[in-house]
Amino acid sequence: MAAHAAVPARRHLSTHSFGLPVTLGLAYGIYAAAIPREGGVLTWGLVLLGVVSGLVLAGSVYALRRWGHVIPREPHAAAWGALAGIAIGFLYSLSDASIWSATVLGLVVGACVTLAAFYLLYTHENVPRRPVRRTP
Repeated sequence: MAAHAAVPARRHLSTHSFGLPVTLGLAYGIYAAAIPREGGVLTWGLVLLGVVSGLVLAGSVYALRRWGHVIPREPHAAAWGALAGIAIGFLYSLSDASIWSATVLGLVVGACVTLAAFYLLYTHENVPRRPVRRTP
């Protein structure tokens, strides 16, 4: 028997929900494994570093995109900023830079992404419309 029109028969998996996190996680993992390698031999430790880094970033991006709409706009923007700042700071720290320069770069990138995300969320939020009063 066919399902009612108001009830979806099954939930569709879209490439939109998985495409960006998987692509970012793959690129991030490859890059994270390539930085400390410096043209040398690829070891299992570097492969593990790349896989774990890519999975953590992909999972974080997926979670923020999937459930971020339930968070108010300020913490939501701060979450995107924290994710970007931590990701960039970690990649920079893999290049044998000092911890202070990696921290400063992560904070600057995080602040910029937070401001950009706040602006985007603020200008694209759904504002409830007030009912129109009609006078007789």
